[in-house]
Amino acid sequence: MRLIFGAIFLVFLASPGWTDNADDSLRAYAVNVHRTPLQPWPGYGIFLGKGMFITAAHVAGRAWMTRPKVVIAGQEYPTRVVKEGSFEGTDLTLLAIDEALLPMRLRLRRTTLCNVAPWPGEPIVTVIPEGAVRSYVIPPDRIPVGARRFSTAIADVARTGNSGSGVFDAQQRCLLGIMSRKISQSVNRPGTGKTETRDIAKYFVPAAEIAAFLPAGFAL
Repeated sequence: MRLIFGAIFLVFLASPGWTDNADDSLRAYAVNVHRTPLQPWPGYGIFLGKGMFITAAHVAGRAWMTRPKVVIAGQEYPTRVVKEGSFEGTDLTLLAIDEALLPMRLRLRRTTLCNVAPWPGEPIVTVIPEGAVRSYVIPPDRIPVGARRFSTAIADVARTGNSGSGVFDAQQRCLLGIMSRKISQSVNRPGTGKTETRDIAKYFVPAAEIAAFLPAGFAL
């Protein structure tokens, strides 16, 4: 009976409806990030817990100038900058909001960082408040030589979440990284000799770098 129940559960787990619902549940961790004044492009972030939100450094910008706000269900919350990285360094910024101000549904949540490095072919879910989209980690040798330092990257550039969005492991539901930038390549069009730029992947800052970026003593 246990074997039969287990088989039924695995079929249920693999069904498209269950997968969609499970992916959508991760949207509860996703927020929008607004600069002041509001930037013309969307910025995203992920709730870690204890009033802390992680985003890409270039989304928040130079915080003393941009005064970033976190947006949850349409409501803006002023933030305090705990730690600020940089686009060309560690593309992360950690923002804080007084936990007492947050909706109870969020205060009770904690994000788990993945403790295993991303591997080629690993199924992932990119998450923003508006939706969750599946993709996979690509092998480093698919990244142009000049961009190999951005070795953690996913496919499906057009469909997946942009800067600051969360990259979650599709099976373990842990945070695998924060989306940072597109990786592009210049190619010559056959027969025309014209050069065009194609987006071939998206780099995300991996969980190991997020863990190293978090302040000493901060535990999720």
